[in-house]
Amino acid sequence: MMRFVWAAVAAALLAGVPAARSQVPLHPGTPGILQWTAAQQRAWYPAMQTVYRMATIRRGDYVRPLPRAARRIDPTWTHAGRTWTIGAYMKAYDVSGLLVLQDGKVLLERYGLGRKPADRWTSFSVAKSVTSTLIGAAIEDGYIKSLDDPVTRYIPRLKGSAYDGVTVRQLLTMTSGVKWNENYTDPNSDVARAGTRILQPGVDPIVSYMRRLPRAYAPGTRWVYKTGETDLAGILVSNATGKSLSEYASEKIWRPFGMERNALWMLDLGGHERGGCCISMTLRDYGRFGLFMLDGGLARGRRILPKWWVAQATSPQAGAGAPPPGYGYFWWMEPHGYAAEGIFGQAVVIYPKDRLVVVFNSAWPQADADALWAAQSACAEAIRAAAAKVPSRGGRAKAASVSAAASGA
Repeated sequence: MMRFVWAAVAAALLAGVPAARSQVPLHPGTPGILQWTAAQQRAWYPAMQTVYRMATIRRGDYVRPLPRAARRIDPTWTHAGRTWTIGAYMKAYDVSGLLVLQDGKVLLERYGLGRKPADRWTSFSVAKSVTSTLIGAAIEDGYIKSLDDPVTRYIPRLKGSAYDGVTVRQLLTMTSGVKWNENYTDPNSDVARAGTRILQPGVDPIVSYMRRLPRAYAPGTRWVYKTGETDLAGILVSNATGKSLSEYASEKIWRPFGMERNALWMLDLGGHERGGCCISMTLRDYGRFGLFMLDGGLARGRRILPKWWVAQATSPQAGAGAPPPGYGYFWWMEPHGYAAEGIFGQAVVIYPKDRLVVVFNSAWPQADADALWAAQSACAEAIRAAAAKVPSRGGRAKAASVSAAASGA
């Protein structure tokens, strides 16, 4: 899970240090996004456009239906010495939305924190997996010729920097070898400073910053988590396609797959969508994104992603230093599948063999902690077990009640 990457965030919040590279709020005096109170989280996570500049990912006329399954699941499980239900978990962990889809049908859909089905919720780093998926679409469209192309082919302003010789594949697996400090407690770290000011007029601020970084390892030899490189990946997509990320996401996913509502994508200081953060969408549209991956990148029979893309992107790709059980193309590996994850409890967990998508939207009191991820993982595993059809005496399928021990996946 993400907890080992974000281990310093909670300390940063307590210390009052800006814990991540965020944008200049629309209203002076607004605290940084990682310093919001519980009341501010509940008010602004569904209304990010009132706090930051956002671009629109437009939906089309078609909406993919999500019919109710003939059965329901209502799992119970044990974790941390007590018995849990879905309601108890959502209340204890500040969950605003929990959606379970199997074979494209709704097994469970619950809301909390005053949220309604039409309300959006911010993704945090779930956006990274969307950006990765758009790279796959750009390969299928011929805008990007190969994952082994040099990054500098698509971001020429990186020529002469430590990104010389780095491939698109290495950017996607966070194995570029470029030196990076993701320490959220240090106001002078790269993650705190990158993209926070215009260094060169006419050049995206993240590109200006990243091309000044030195090399620490040979490309492809070591995995190091770098939020800045996911923002670079978004710029790479825009440069390759000649379209904004929002335009391309609309063209390749939102319109053809049938999202129900326009989404919003946070803009950086240079006016470019952040490849690494903060798309706001409805709970059901998070679920549809999971279905898009589960369907192998097809939208109503139309191929959006290369045939090989989903299997490769969602299997272990990174080498030394990568988290167990592995890291793909901005996707985290799980014991029985893979996941897009974001701090404060956002996740789209996909279990291919079970044809299952589980979505969590939350407002955790901490950005990240082992106990929080372990509890979410236990809930997801309980849902996965409950989704398995167990024949009853009458021969009808029913949901299983399960016990799921805490795991450190």
